[in-house]
Amino acid sequence: MQREHVDASKAIQKRTGKTFYLATRFLPQRVRHATHVLYAFFRIADEIVDDAEGVPPARQRAELEALRARALGDAEPDDPVLEAFQDLRVRYDIDDGEIDRFVDAMETDITTSRYETYDDLESYMRGSAAAVGVMMTAIMELEPELESAAIPHAIKLGEAFQLTNFLRDVREDLLERDRIYLPQETLRKHGISNAQLEALEYSDSFAAAMADELQRTESLYREGVAGIRYLPADCQLPVLLAAVLYAEHHALIRARDYDVLTQEPSLSTTRKLWCLAKTRWHWHWNRDPEAVFRRVSAVPTLEREQHEPGPGSRVPTQ
Repeated sequence: MQREHVDASKAIQKRTGKTFYLATRFLPQRVRHATHVLYAFFRIADEIVDDAEGVPPARQRAELEALRARALGDAEPDDPVLEAFQDLRVRYDIDDGEIDRFVDAMETDITTSRYETYDDLESYMRGSAAAVGVMMTAIMELEPELESAAIPHAIKLGEAFQLTNFLRDVREDLLERDRIYLPQETLRKHGISNAQLEALEYSDSFAAAMADELQRTESLYREGVAGIRYLPADCQLPVLLAAVLYAEHHALIRARDYDVLTQEPSLSTTRKLWCLAKTRWHWHWNRDPEAVFRRVSAVPTLEREQHEPGPGSRVPTQ
């Protein structure tokens, strides 16, 4: 990959993915440059459907199909990021099926704005964030026997990151894209209609629904972090840092009693740096990713989770 191609990719990641970019900076150079390119490719695809106000669905699909052809090497790249991605796909033998899954998921966003069940949402995430996790394991160049053990955990961690984003961005997704990623079955369970959500009406019932989805997400973090031990030694801390940073949004959400409708929670630079500092300090003394994650992350231990009452135990307001 040429330097100017990496720099173009890095600029996109730095501008659009500040939390992941911060963790990426701790990756070894051999993985960091490839990660910049991967992330920039994902953002280019994402923006075709996320920044598509007034663009007809047929044109969005055509743009995604053109992107697919360039990513798979079936067409000449017309962008430095896509040129670098083609090189990266060949160098690391990235599975074409993962690229197809990812582009298919982006096409889903053109027409799907509600998900009936969590299984439906999980199917979407397998093509988006989970595919990203699989591609990340490819550029880290694990030993074959370790890669097969790591991939199921990478899929879970990718889903955890994406669910955290969905829970953090409920307000933004509604206002800017008319999308609801909270499963409809969860909303019905707590007596919440789409109309109430679209009106950004906060209630104890909404808080209880958020608490349910936060617990589901935190189970995925535990499964995902359990696989960090299979990664190369120089990649374990950066992936752990990313998990701690993303999960820290859960502390913000709980601190505001699950109200993500009035204002979107956002990590300050100071808070991010504190998460990095405490994670690195504990990592210095204990190279067990799961132990460090339990110690420093906002994800409660299973024992604590079982004993803490959630908002679902409160009497709903009228």
